Amino acid sequence: MNAMTPLVGEPLAIDLVNTLTAEGDLLEDPAALNAWLALEADRLPDFGAAASAKNAATAADRAALKAVRSVREHAAAAFSALADERRPPESSLRALAAAVNAAPNSTRLAWDGKAVTATVQRGGGATERLTAALAQAAIDLLTDPAVAKLRRCGAEDCVMLFVPAHPRRQWCSPERCGNRVRVARYYERRKAGR
Repeated sequence: MNAMTPLVGEPLAIDLVNTLTAEGDLLEDPAALNAWLALEADRLPDFGAAASAKNAATAADRAALKAVRSVREHAAAAFSALADERRPPESSLRALAAAVNAAPNSTRLAWDGKAVTATVQRGGGATERLTAALAQAAIDLLTDPAVAKLRRCGAEDCVMLFVPAHPRRQWCSPERCGNRVRVARYYERRKAGR
């Protein structure tokens, strides 16, 4: 089991892509996927820990892990291409669209006594709904103008991506890479001053 905790807080699709780190795959088994889903429960309420506790059918299994890794692979290829100012691979765009289309949305309108409410539900099984939600998050970011801000972490040995809220942000996480880089610079300056 990889001891590194997944970073969360970036757009959902970037959080997913960042589960594949320089140290290894943070989604190495269904239990790790379920733990990541619990971290993302506020953005994936149908698949987080609370939903899994209520309904074992929503807990990720090996098939779900394989499907989520496929979405991650295609999202990573598309985001990586954009970060390098290249065109995203057509195969990745097709695969993300196919994942969304495998569990199409349906909308139900109702009157609650005061206003019209809309309830959106995805069709398909739990795995299809999960991968559709993740693929939709990737598509939403790929088509958002904010994707132009997408950056790679400034630490040499880090593969993480992020969308900076501040233009001077250099690292995926100030606590992880930022601190590591600052400490290394400090020791380099001390060594040079001797």
